[in-house]
Amino acid sequence: MPKIKVPRSSPSLDMTPMVDLAFLLVTFFMLTATMRSPEPVIVDTPSSISDVTLPLNSMLITIDTSGRVFFNMEGKEVRLNMLKRMANKFPEVKFTDAQMNRFAAMQSFGVPLKDLPAYIDADEAKRKQIDEVTKGIPIDTVNKTDELSYWINFARVEEYTWRAAKKAEGVEVEEMRVALKADGQSSYKKVDAVIALFKKQEVFRFNLITDLEGAEE
Repeated sequence: MPKIKVPRSSPSLDMTPMVDLAFLLVTFFMLTATMRSPEPVIVDTPSSISDVTLPLNSMLITIDTSGRVFFNMEGKEVRLNMLKRMANKFPEVKFTDAQMNRFAAMQSFGVPLKDLPAYIDADEAKRKQIDEVTKGIPIDTVNKTDELSYWINFARVEEYTWRAAKKAEGVEVEEMRVALKADGQSSYKKVDAVIALFKKQEVFRFNLITDLEGAEE
């Protein structure tokens, strides 16, 4: 009896659902993503062969070639509560709820506290103009205008509170890291002054931000 030959056909796979899913994911990420604010100042950091990734809950102090100090603390909730503490410490400077919420989504800034409300309200072009003329965050301990110490202190307090709350929820978060990013041409005295403020706030461990270079063979 002859064998019955089953006709062979190439298998086909309908990719339409996969394409639809891909477009849905792309649309979702486009609608939910937030644009990262540009850095207010560009610094040329020294090079090294160290490669350490900072956690999301990190604090960054930036010093440019003119010795101006800029500050950034990651985390919207931490930034919001940090600003509330600054407003309570300096009640002469007023912030609206809208300004506080907008500040929570910002990045680095380098203006005195009295100028911060106007900086928050400014658009990107105006902020760029302010960044060009600002003298940075005051760190003058002699004349008692050491605002950087308060920013550091309140940021650490709020980050610790936030991390403790996350731990209570069963979420382990890496301990906050403090980083210093200074231009290679920055004044040594200004860098030393910032490090002295770290010691004043009992910050004895911090990372130096550098450009990564290949190790010599």
